[in-house]
Amino acid sequence: MRLRLLPAVAAAALVMAAAGSARAQAPHPCAADAVAHASKLLAFHFGETELSMTVDDTAKLVGTVKALQGKGRFDVLEVMGYIYKGEYRMHFIYAQIPGDCVLMGQEILETSDPY
Repeated sequence: MRLRLLPAVAAAALVMAAAGSARAQAPHPCAADAVAHASKLLAFHFGETELSMTVDDTAKLVGTVKALQGKGRFDVLEVMGYIYKGEYRMHFIYAQIPGDCVLMGQEILETSDPY
């Protein structure tokens, strides 16, 4: 009896894993907006520069944060940017409002070791 259930359990696990990976691969609805804001944020911080400035063309969801007021949560999208040899991690914080991309905050950090 146990041997007959094994293929069915394995097939169900495979279907669930495939559904989970498809869900993880779907881009966030505000990913394009975050990428557009990334180049503006780099330009704001560094101004017009002769150095090469590039931004990744993808944004990944890295988690959520609690809203400062109320019970809501915000999605945090991460976009990487580069100026010459510098690498910058930018987080864009969006309200979880279906059908709308409301940017609530942003941060930029250089990925380097100052020590």
